[in-house]
This record gives sequence, structure tokens and C-alpha cells, in this order.
Amino acid sequence: MKKNILFIGLLVFLATAVNAQSSFYDFTVKDINGKDFPLAQLKGKKVLVVNTASKCGLTPQYEGLQDLYLKYGGDDFVIIGFPANNFMKQEPGSNKEIAEFCSSTYDITFPMMSKISVKGDDQHPLYKWLTEKSENGVEDSKVSWNFQKYMISEDGKLLGHFSPQTKPDNEKLLSWIME
Repeated sequence: MKKNILFIGLLVFLATAVNAQSSFYDFTVKDINGKDFPLAQLKGKKVLVVNTASKCGLTPQYEGLQDLYLKYGGDDFVIIGFPANNFMKQEPGSNKEIAEFCSSTYDITFPMMSKISVKGDDQHPLYKWLTEKSENGVEDSKVSWNFQKYMISEDGKLLGHFSPQTKPDNEKLLSWIME
């Protein structure tokens, strides 16, 4: 009987350990310069996660995202961009080229991360967490195109997402930031 209890306890521990990334803040990603960027440093802030691309019809959303960041970014809110080349190869550049484009074309000052894959067999673990209910505990979603937006609460929980066509000045998005 004691062996069975010990065995069951071990199974519970292993199941918990396998699904340990229950919070956005459990991840460390690479910034656009290749340096570690622990998402735990964003604790206490609302975070808008956006997969970006430089050669997309939605690329002008960078301007609205930057305006949003300038107006609301700081102690309570941050935007982080994740360049991705998953949709019609609309982000073909290197991290250096992407950083230069973002700076020179849109004056981006919100944190940009290294280019990743947001879907498919090589999907980054953070995006697996964002898109699978079994990982995030909230919803299943598919990244349907560039500039899809995920809302993360101050305590690292996924709250939901906005479609790529949702502009940064959307009333519901602004309401979430300001509440």
C-alpha cells in the first residue's frame, strides 16, 4: 500500500513537472540582438504579444503599436514583438535587418525579440503555450496571420487574443489596457 501511494505521488509530481510552464513568465526568449530576455522581468505588467512581419499588408500596424506603446507603455503595460516568417515569407530578413527596418521606418522602441516560428513543426514553445489550451488553460487558437495579438495579464495568464486585422487603436484593446 505504501509503495502504491509513493508511486501515485511520483506520477503526480512528474505530471506537474512536465506541464511546468503554466505562466507566461516561465519562458525566456531571445531579444532581437540574441540576448536572453526572461519574460519574468515583465511581472506586474499587462503584455501585448504580437507576431510581426516587415513585408505584409498589415506592416503599417507597427505605427499604431508604437503610438500605443508611447502612450501607455511603462510600469503597467508593454508590447513585445516577435518577427516571424510563417506567412508567405513576409519576414525574410535577419534579426539585424529587422531591427534596422523597425528603427528606421517606424521608430520602434518597444522590445523586439529574435525571429521565431509561430506555427508548424518548428513552432516556438512560447507560441505553443499561447495557442494550446492544454498549455495555457484558457483557449486554443491558431495564429492566422502576421500581427495577431495576445493579451497577457499582470500575473502571467493568457486572457485571449485579437485577430491580425484588429488595429492597435481598437476600442476593446484600449479598454483592456486602461482597466
